[in-house]
Amino acid sequence: MFLTWTSGIRITLPLFLVAAIVAACFTLPIEKILKDFLTWVDRDLGPWGPLALAVAYIPLTILAVPASVLTLGGGYLFGLPIGFAADSVGSTFGAVAAFLLGRTIGKSFVVSRLKDYPQFRSVAIAIQKSGFKIVFLLRLVPLLPFNVLNYLLSVTPVPLGE
Repeated sequence: MFLTWTSGIRITLPLFLVAAIVAACFTLPIEKILKDFLTWVDRDLGPWGPLALAVAYIPLTILAVPASVLTLGGGYLFGLPIGFAADSVGSTFGAVAAFLLGRTIGKSFVVSRLKDYPQFRSVAIAIQKSGFKIVFLLRLVPLLPFNVLNYLLSVTPVPLGE
């Protein structure tokens, strides 16, 4: 069996991405980087700070990095209404990006991780019957992290809007 360029890229790209995430989590001082980012946003960006905070959420959500420092820092820096809005917009765009990546490039990787969990098949069936309600309830359950749930939902038949 010959390996084509596209199948080679589909295999190596998710593996490279996972290896980069693992290496970054063990080698980079992520918490210090996020605190320094919040200090920079507060000191230098002024009214553009909430937008920068929202944009910073997107790659953190895609890479499944916990962004609790940004969430708390955004509320502290900009107050509850503006911090909440910036965090919500950023996490929603990040969730959409992770969902689309999981549905396209990373689908084979996510499916290969789920083959050992037969209970997820029942979740996928429930999503087919009443998608929005199940997704809403899954978002409320703290058992699955927000970032991981984006990828898990990407391999179910739930549409992007739900």
